Amino acid sequence: MTAERLSMRTIREVLRLKWEKKLSNKQIAKSCNIARSTIRDYLERAQRAGLSWPLAPDLDDGRLEALLFPSAPEESSEKRGLPAMEYLRKELTRKRVTLRLLWLEYRQANPDGYQYSQFCERYHQWSDKLDVSLRQAHRAGEKLFVDYAGQTIPVTNPVSGQTTEARLFVAALGASSYTFAYAAFSEDLPSWIEANVRAFNFFGGVPEILVPDNLKSGVTKPCYYEPEINPTYHKFACHYGTVVIPARRLKPKDKAKVESAVLVAERWILAALRNHTFFSIEELNRAIAEKLQDLNNRKFQKMDGTRRSLYETIDRPALKPLPSVPYQYAECKKVRVNIDYHIEVDDHYYSVPYQLVKEQVEAWVTTTTVEVLFKNRRVVGHPRSYEKYKHTTLTEHMPKAHQKYLEWTPSRIMDWAGKNGPNTRKLASCIMENRKHPEQGFRSCLGIMRLVKRYSSERVEAACGRALLLKAYSYKSVESILKTNLDKQELPESSSPEKLIIHYNIRGREYYQEKEATHA
Repeated sequence: MTAERLSMRTIREVLRLKWEKKLSNKQIAKSCNIARSTIRDYLERAQRAGLSWPLAPDLDDGRLEALLFPSAPEESSEKRGLPAMEYLRKELTRKRVTLRLLWLEYRQANPDGYQYSQFCERYHQWSDKLDVSLRQAHRAGEKLFVDYAGQTIPVTNPVSGQTTEARLFVAALGASSYTFAYAAFSEDLPSWIEANVRAFNFFGGVPEILVPDNLKSGVTKPCYYEPEINPTYHKFACHYGTVVIPARRLKPKDKAKVESAVLVAERWILAALRNHTFFSIEELNRAIAEKLQDLNNRKFQKMDGTRRSLYETIDRPALKPLPSVPYQYAECKKVRVNIDYHIEVDDHYYSVPYQLVKEQVEAWVTTTTVEVLFKNRRVVGHPRSYEKYKHTTLTEHMPKAHQKYLEWTPSRIMDWAGKNGPNTRKLASCIMENRKHPEQGFRSCLGIMRLVKRYSSERVEAACGRALLLKAYSYKSVESILKTNLDKQELPESSSPEKLIIHYNIRGREYYQEKEATHA
C-alpha cells in the first residue's frame, strides 16, 4: 500500500526524530501530524536507500526524493500468530514489563510476525476500547508542559494611570512538577518564543518533549488528530534539539500537569500578589520570581520533599544541556516570487535569483536579517530593511539583457500598457525610468493596469494623464485619482503642476460634497 506523499521537510523531520531523538512512531505521528503507517513506510524506504543520520549536507530535497522513491513500494504480507490481548494486558501489569519485551518474546516464537510498531498499534487499538483510566507516568527530563494562565495581572502606567493586563506564562516539568512563571503583555509569537527560551534557561537544560496547549502561537492549526505546529516554534524546537507534541483537544489528561501548575501558580503567586500595584512589567516579574521560589521550596502535602528537591535529584540530571548559542527569533513567511524576481516582506522588496520567478519560497525574518529558502535550501540572505516600498537588489540576481527567458520585459510592459492608451503607456515608461532598475517598476505598472477591472479603461487612461501632469509616477497616485473621481474633472489650463497637490490620503472635493448632502 502506497503511503501519502509528504513534503521533503516532513520526511527529514521524521528521520531526525527517529534516528536522532529515538522517539517511537506514535510520538513522531503526534509531532508531525501523520499516520504511523506513513512513518513506517518512509523509515523502510530510508533503510533501503542506505540513508543514515545526519543526512549528507549536499543532499537536497530533489536527490532525497529520488532516493526514497525509485519505484513503487511493495505491499506487505499479512502476519499471524499474535498472542491474546488479555495475556498482553496481564503481563504489562507486572513490574518492568514493557510492550517491547513482549514483542521480542513474540518475534522469537514468530519470526515472520508483526513489526514492533504494528504490534503496539494493534494492542492499543484493543486497549482503547476498555473502560480503563490510567494515570500518566512521567520519565525524568522527558516532558515540559507549557501554557498561559487564564487570570491576568494589571500593570499601571505611572504617568497616565491606565492599566494594561499582563499574561502569565507557566511551565512545569513532568516528573518533579518544578515550575517556572513569567509575565508578558502579549501572547503573540515573539512573546511565546521568548517565554519558552526563558523557561529553558530557568531549568538549566532542555527536555525531550515540549507539550503546549493548542494556542495559536504554538499550534497554527488546532486539530484533535493532526495539530499543525507553527513553523517558527518548530525551528525553535530544532535549535534546542527537542520536539513539540501538542496536547490533544478535549483531552485534559494530556495537559493535567500544566493545568495543575497553572492552578497552583494562580493560588500561590497571583492571589498572593492581588493587593500589590505594579508600575512596570519588570517590577511584576521580580515579584513573581520571589513567590516562585517560595512555591518550589514548599513541601508537598501528600509526599516527602519539594518541587526543587525532586528537580535536583530527578529532572535536572536528565535534562539535555543548553546549546552554546541561544535561539534568535525568526518568523517564517511563505511568499511567491514576483515577475520582477523580488519578494515582499513587510512592504519592502528583496531580490532572489531570477530563476525563481513565480516559485513559492520561505522567508525567515529576524530583526536584522531576511533569509530566503527554496525547497529547504538557503538561496540568499539580506540585511533587513524597514523602508516601505523600497528595493534591496543584488546585481547577481538580475538576468543578462540579451537573455530572453523572462516572461516579462520593460518593452512588453509598455506594449501592454499602450493597449489601454498613450497616457497609460507613457506613465508606465516614466515609472520604470524613475527606478534604479526598470524591473522595480513592474509591480506598479501591473497594479495600474489591473485597475481597469475595477474602473473603466477610459477612466484609468484619464487618471494616468492627470498623474503625468502632476509627475506622480506611482500606482498609489493613480488609485487615489480614481477613488476621489479627480479623473472626471477637467484640469484648468492655467493650473500648473507645481500648484497641484495630490496624495492618496487626500479625499477630494466630492467627498465633502457627499458629506454635506448626507447631513442636509
